[in-house]
Amino acid sequence: MLDLSRREFIASSAGAMAAVAILPDFAGAARTLAGPVNIAIVGCGRQGRAIITELAQLENVKIVAVCDTEQARADGASKRAKGAEAFTNINAMLDKVKSIAAVVVATPTHLHKDPVVAALAAGKHVYCEAPMAHTVADAKAIASAAAAASKQVFAVGFEGRSNPIYKLARTFFRSDAVREVVAIEGKQFQKTSWRFPSSDASRDKVVNWRLDKEVSLGLPGEWGSQAFDVAMWYTDKVPVRVRGYGSIRLHADGRKLADTVHCELIFADELRMGYDASLANSFETRQELFRGANAAIKLSWTHGWMFKEADAATQGWEVYANRQRFHNDEGITLIADATKLASQGKLKEGVGLPYTSLYYGLYDFVYSVDSGKAASCDGAAGLRATVVAIACAKATAENGEVTINPADLKA
Repeated sequence: MLDLSRREFIASSAGAMAAVAILPDFAGAARTLAGPVNIAIVGCGRQGRAIITELAQLENVKIVAVCDTEQARADGASKRAKGAEAFTNINAMLDKVKSIAAVVVATPTHLHKDPVVAALAAGKHVYCEAPMAHTVADAKAIASAAAAASKQVFAVGFEGRSNPIYKLARTFFRSDAVREVVAIEGKQFQKTSWRFPSSDASRDKVVNWRLDKEVSLGLPGEWGSQAFDVAMWYTDKVPVRVRGYGSIRLHADGRKLADTVHCELIFADELRMGYDASLANSFETRQELFRGANAAIKLSWTHGWMFKEADAATQGWEVYANRQRFHNDEGITLIADATKLASQGKLKEGVGLPYTSLYYGLYDFVYSVDSGKAASCDGAAGLRATVVAIACAKATAENGEVTINPADLKA
């Protein structure tokens, strides 16, 4: 990723329509796959179905097999994937379908380890949904298996690392455009219950695994881990301790996991990240905010803005920037591939992303498989974010503080 000094940033961008400030690769459009890349999907629930939808938009990608422990879900995914062969056992699938190049694991978090390890052992490239696991032991086992399979691509679905706007914003963050970071905030709000109906009462616990305190990392893991990874990726820092608090504010339906949480990540230099999430309210949805001495960067997964301090130096590219007002503040809209769009007179059309973050994560994985390039988020990075999420989940359950064990951050 490009790092720029202030002098290089200003000199390179002057008269160049923000060419330096803009990530040149928008939505992977400049990258083509030699393909075809044959993929199998393990786990055909809601996330597995979403993955099938996103992969269908990629050229030279073919889903050749799907696997789920429930035959009905495997059969449904087979139809959705245009006739991919359906299995209920991953080993049977790997033994029979020799054309599989890569496996996407989309099972519940606590069931990631076995299919990931099996696929890697079979010589397949693997994309593992985030977080990697629900325990440190499982996460380390996955990271170790990935490290041993050095000739294969192993990617973890921390999607910010593949998001074009997040990659663009990181070039600003790591230049003097922002300077010293003073605080980080993250949030995710969505009014939903996380509880799904089951036609078979005996399977309610399986269907609603996210509400099972024995296996679920709750909001800090299933949602917060994405924001935690963005913060660590931007700063190249890992928190040394975390604090967490949670309670049930709306969904008093017998669940033991909090539906509203607050976490605090504390780094060695006393930089802190506050994170809030709730299933009881939808205002402001999903965002991260980096406050720096020169500017603040606000990210919301499909959009991004930079807010400059009044005493920050003016840079030439700002003349061409789109702007948006937020109450008394004016934000400079961050647009991926703005140089090309500006030359076509379509700058405003570039605001926001045309695809989901899941799409970009899967595309990066497939491109790495096809080209041999490193994964956007490898096992080592995925392990760090997962360990932090596990610590936050523990702190939240205990309404207390947890120290991160440095040994847990290494496979």
